[in-house]
Amino acid sequence: MPGKFEAPRNRSGAQRPSGQPQQGQPRRPAPQEQPQRPRQPEANRQPRQPVQPAQPNRTRRPRRRTRRLNPLFFIGIGVLVLSMVLVLTMCGKKEPKPDKNLPTTAATQQTEPLPTEPEVVAKATVISQGDLLMHSYLFTSNPKYPAAAYLGEENYNFDSIFRYIQPYVTAADYGVANLETTFGGSGKPYSGNPLFNCPDALADSVAKAGLDMLLTANNHCHDTGTDGLKRTLEQVRARNLATLGTQLNDTEKKYTVVDVNGIRIGMVCYTYAGGLEADGSPNLNLSEATVVRETGIVNFFTEGKLDAFYAQIQTQLDAMRAEGAEATMVYIHWGQEYQTTENATQRTMAQKLCDMGVDVIIGGHPHVVQPMDLLTSTTDPAHRTVCIYSLGNAVSNQRKEELKQSCPTGHSEDGVLFSVTFEKDSEGVVSVADVQVIPTWVNKFTNGDGKVEYNILPLEDSQRQQWKNQFSLTDSQFTACQESYQRTMAILSQGLEKCRTQLGAPSGGAVAEAA
Repeated sequence: MPGKFEAPRNRSGAQRPSGQPQQGQPRRPAPQEQPQRPRQPEANRQPRQPVQPAQPNRTRRPRRRTRRLNPLFFIGIGVLVLSMVLVLTMCGKKEPKPDKNLPTTAATQQTEPLPTEPEVVAKATVISQGDLLMHSYLFTSNPKYPAAAYLGEENYNFDSIFRYIQPYVTAADYGVANLETTFGGSGKPYSGNPLFNCPDALADSVAKAGLDMLLTANNHCHDTGTDGLKRTLEQVRARNLATLGTQLNDTEKKYTVVDVNGIRIGMVCYTYAGGLEADGSPNLNLSEATVVRETGIVNFFTEGKLDAFYAQIQTQLDAMRAEGAEATMVYIHWGQEYQTTENATQRTMAQKLCDMGVDVIIGGHPHVVQPMDLLTSTTDPAHRTVCIYSLGNAVSNQRKEELKQSCPTGHSEDGVLFSVTFEKDSEGVVSVADVQVIPTWVNKFTNGDGKVEYNILPLEDSQRQQWKNQFSLTDSQFTACQESYQRTMAILSQGLEKCRTQLGAPSGGAVAEAA
């Protein structure tokens, strides 16, 4: 039985070409084309007669065979035409080049670009340390207690104090310390407490250590009088060091704005005054020598008139921001000596400064380390302020054997190098990104020359096993280092963790490292 689209076969099975007669049949002549008859008008047209069924046994006239085209022929023609159209269309289009910057995911089908996070375009780290409380034991020429800093014939060198912290200070972008003495000159006796006056050579060693600024507003800044206060500024500035907190006159700015790695940071420094004289002059340390009669040369506040202090701070914050400050820091001399926790007044003042938009508060004066915290503004919940209430002593002679009554625990031997890192993003927003601490301990010992030497030791915990060799310590000194570290971290750990967690700082690395 032939297939649906196959030509009929002869009995022998061979396919007969279409249109050829079977064997033995005569060829018929090709039919002649008949002329068309003219179409009759509709009115004259005869109705069609119904078709009669065929009569049986009647002889049929053979029907003319017509040639049928195979349907596959039409399908093939259609496919060919469609293929040519597609080829011509594709040839006329250019293939778009893939964007190598787009991920090969469904996100590439989006017509709008995905939002991107702002990039960090600048970083600035400011490192601060506590009080350079220069007792006379640190530079005395007394042969009974010869200080290593005294070289003889009125020559001094304080480099050994900063020997071990220098790498940490220089690794930061900007370094600050509190100068708790004066450079009143050799015309006045060099002395420690209660009226401090130190050889100018200390300023040279501070500069060599990599510090950039000295805070000069504290309760001892007027110990050698107004002349001594101004001479101190001149000596510090002569070493290309900045000063903050005291001024040569009332016309000098009471604040500064420094550019640190492309981030403009506004800074101001204030000290408490123990009281006010009848004429309103501040008495910084409740002695006649510490009354500041000249107006505008010391930034101070008194606890009984905090509203006046806040008004001054607000004026200075506005001025700093007008000069382009993108972040602000307040250094403040406050609190109660030898107390390892902040008092209520400190907390109140810190919260008010936070509400005013200050970014960082760094305190001093208690001569011991006090806690740190991350404060949230009560007027703008989006604003937060890093606060460390006291950095403790950077260097002093306040040993626990000397302070058996006021501080027998050894906390006065401890301090901290406190670093704050600011970041600026590609949208120009500056924020506090990280805070880190390095506990420090003052090692007082007799060196190989038989002189008394003071070293500030940075206690980086990851280097604990190297402390003994690194700092040439005896067993008892190594033990004292470990005890100092524990004391400091017991005070700071909780607040440090809170700050770093809420700031989104990288995990680990809470203790800074040297370069």
